[in-house]
Amino acid sequence: MKKTSLLFLLLISNLSSFAQNKIEAEKLVAEGVSYHDKGDYSGAINKYNKALELDKDNLLALSEKAFSLISLEKYDDAIEICKQAIKMHPGEDVKNVYVSYGNALDHLKKTDESLEVYSEGIKLFPNYYQLHFNKGITYSSIKRYDDAINCFKKSISINPKHAGSLNAIGILEMEQNRIPSILAFSRFFIIEPQTARSKKNFQYMQKLLMQGVTETTKKSVSIKIDSNMLNDSTDTGKKKENNFSMTDLILSMDASQDFDKKNKNKTDVEKFIRKFETICSSLEEYKKDNFGFYWEFLAPYFIEMKNKKLIEPFAYIVFVDSSSEDVSKWYKKNQDKQDRFYDWSKNYNWKKQ
Repeated sequence: MKKTSLLFLLLISNLSSFAQNKIEAEKLVAEGVSYHDKGDYSGAINKYNKALELDKDNLLALSEKAFSLISLEKYDDAIEICKQAIKMHPGEDVKNVYVSYGNALDHLKKTDESLEVYSEGIKLFPNYYQLHFNKGITYSSIKRYDDAINCFKKSISINPKHAGSLNAIGILEMEQNRIPSILAFSRFFIIEPQTARSKKNFQYMQKLLMQGVTETTKKSVSIKIDSNMLNDSTDTGKKKENNFSMTDLILSMDASQDFDKKNKNKTDVEKFIRKFETICSSLEEYKKDNFGFYWEFLAPYFIEMKNKKLIEPFAYIVFVDSSSEDVSKWYKKNQDKQDRFYDWSKNYNWKKQ
């Protein structure tokens, strides 16, 4: 009896010590994250190493250490840490480890290996948007833009609030399909206003809305339409997926109205509201005859925005970086409209893809 009791006490003691080490290790990891967030990546790694001395295979410490090593451009070291974490924690939540693993390989220009790692991670964690997003970034780096866009589409279908994926779609679609680009940027502004990226994207948006439309004289306007935009069929005669040719044409015609005498004295926001209402009305009219991710996922959001009469507050969100006096005045007077818009957007029911 005495021997059994002693073994039991030793077991309890070891379990208690293990639990205490795990708690202390997690405290050190939290301190390390704080260092990382301040840009002190070496200091962060020092904390993670101390955590690993207490709990040698601590998953959180390994995951965060890999992340900080990438920030220090120590990609080979990061890869080894990722391999260790995946090996020691089968069946556990290692999705962020796969993100760091693929990222490190991508930085080393080991593109094929990076894509394989992301694919492996996606098989295990198909609903983790960051894996799809980072795989898209890798595809972009080798100019496989169609594959990249498909990854970004998957990312926002999982997480419609992911600004990075919307930003990427907006940029990659600018040359070939401007309406999806406008829609992606528009959603981006709602999620990430008043940043360096939003300021740049605001410039892109302005150019896209007026694409091909120029005032040649005081009484004439030139409208140039890309013939590829108007082709709604493939070479085999089938209707194109994500075809926005009619909306594109209607937008160009409406944009020319900016130079009409009756609109000369209107503010840029007022002109934007008119054009965006035209876009949304066209989306609603032609949605039933078209198909594809943008028609099925993004278009309904903006159609509902129009029908809920929320384009005005949306427009002022887009123009918040413009520093215009009329924009500042609107914000001071219309807090209720802003709140109503964000309440609607927050509770919007996104269609699952």
